[in-house]
Amino acid sequence: MQRLKTRAQFQAVLAGATVARTAHFALHRCPLDAPSGAASLFGAQDVWVGAMVPKRWARRAVTRNAIKRQIYNVTAASEASLAHAAHVVRLRAGFDRKQFVSAVSDKLKAAVRAELQLLLERAAAARA
Repeated sequence: MQRLKTRAQFQAVLAGATVARTAHFALHRCPLDAPSGAASLFGAQDVWVGAMVPKRWARRAVTRNAIKRQIYNVTAASEASLAHAAHVVRLRAGFDRKQFVSAVSDKLKAAVRAELQLLLERAAAARA
């Protein structure tokens, strides 16, 4: 599994289709053989993953970094179910600060992990 690093890579994937959504996350996918020149951005035919956690939805850096770690861990664990394409997991809504008072708690990590697993299951179902 490769990680997206450049702005151009992220923009190419976000221009692609949204393949799955949950309450807090969206998964975007761009095939590596897309006519938009994606092959030149992504060197290897592999699973590429990027994480977008905007400050708008997770104000504290600790929370943003914890969510990104969960994104990369969950996608690495389920790499076999992902297509050989470029993917971006985007946080599209904030988690309730009243329910998750701590910036990083086991409860928040479990909620994020469960929702990411659901997101990847929906993406795999859409692919089949």
